[in-house]
Amino acid sequence: ISFAIKVPAVPFHTWLPDAHVEAPTPISMILAGVLLKMGGYALMRISYPIFPDAAKWAWFTVAMVGVVSIVYGAFCAMAQKDFKKLVAYSSVSHMGYLLLGMAALSYTGVTGAVFQMFTHGLSSAMLFFIVGVIYDRAHHRDLDNFGGIGLQMPWYTGLATVGFFTSLGLPGLAGFISEALTFIGSWDTSMSLIPERWIIYVSLLGIVLTAVYILWTVKRVYLGTIQEKYKSFRDVSFREVVALAPLALLCVLVGVFPGWAILDHIDSSLKAITDMARTALAN
Repeated sequence: ISFAIKVPAVPFHTWLPDAHVEAPTPISMILAGVLLKMGGYALMRISYPIFPDAAKWAWFTVAMVGVVSIVYGAFCAMAQKDFKKLVAYSSVSHMGYLLLGMAALSYTGVTGAVFQMFTHGLSSAMLFFIVGVIYDRAHHRDLDNFGGIGLQMPWYTGLATVGFFTSLGLPGLAGFISEALTFIGSWDTSMSLIPERWIIYVSLLGIVLTAVYILWTVKRVYLGTIQEKYKSFRDVSFREVVALAPLALLCVLVGVFPGWAILDHIDSSLKAITDMARTALAN
C-alpha cells in the first residue's frame, strides 16, 4: 500500500494534485519525473520478487487498480480548469499502465511497465515546465482564459506540442512504445496472468480519453484568437529552451530508437526480475 501511494494509484492518489499545485515548477518536475517512479520501482524490485505467491494470486487486484487509475485519472484530467492539475491527473492515469503491465507479469508487459516509467518521466517533467513557462507570463493557470498563444509564442508552442503528443502516445514518440508494449504484454495469452479480455478493453478507453483531454487542452491554450493582454508575451528564452529542448529531443529519440536508447540496456535485468516473480507460477 505504501508503494501504491507513491505510484500514485487510485484510491491512494489524492495527495498528488494538491502537492503539484502547491509546489513550484522545478519541484513538480522532480516529483513527476523521478519521485513517482520510486513507487513502481519498489513494487518491481521489492514486492514482486519477495512475494511471488502474492503476485500470482493478486493479479486481478493489481490489474483493476491499474484500470481504474487509467480511466478515472483521464476523466479527472478532462474535468480540470487548472492547467497544472490537468497534468497532475494525467500522471495518475499514465501510471495506471505501469500496474497493468505488472499485473500481466509477462516479459513484454513488465518491459512496457518499466518503459512507461521512463517515458512518463520525460513527458510529465516537460509538461510541468510548459505549464510553468506560461504561468510565469500570465500569472494564472485557468485553461478557459487562454487562447491563441501559438500565434504569440510559436517556438514555445512547438516544444509544447512534442510534450503533449508524447503524453498522448503518438506513434514515433516515446509514449507510444511504452503503452504498446504494456498492451501487447497484457494480451499475450501464453504469458500474461490476465485471462479476462474485458480488462484490457476498458484500459484501451484510456487512450481515447487521453487524446480527448490533450487535444482539448491544445485547442484551448494554443489555438483560436489571442486575447489583447497576451500579445505582449515573449517567446521562450534561452534558459527555457535549455530546459525543454533536451526533453523534447529524448521524447523523439526514444520513440524512434527505443531498443538502442533504453530497452537493450534493461532487458536482462527485467528478465531476471520477472523470472523471480514467476517462480510461483510453476507451483
